[in-house]
Amino acid sequence: MKEKVEEVLGKVRPFLQRDGGDVELVDVSDSGVVKVRLKGACSGCPGAKITLKQGVERMLKQEIPEVKEVVAV
Repeated sequence: MKEKVEEVLGKVRPFLQRDGGDVELVDVSDSGVVKVRLKGACSGCPGAKITLKQGVERMLKQEIPEVKEVVAV
């Protein structure tokens, strides 16, 4: 599943990079929890939590049903 998650993150990255940020995959658990690290402008952005849940998590859940949650570490 890690490869699938990385593939979907590759689709999300251009949107984050356009605003000076990025996302790095840290881990994917067997229970469907994806751990990511927000980088660049995203790491200190007040809207980072919204970006994580409404952007990254939503897209991952749409494309990979096994994903249950995305958390920032």
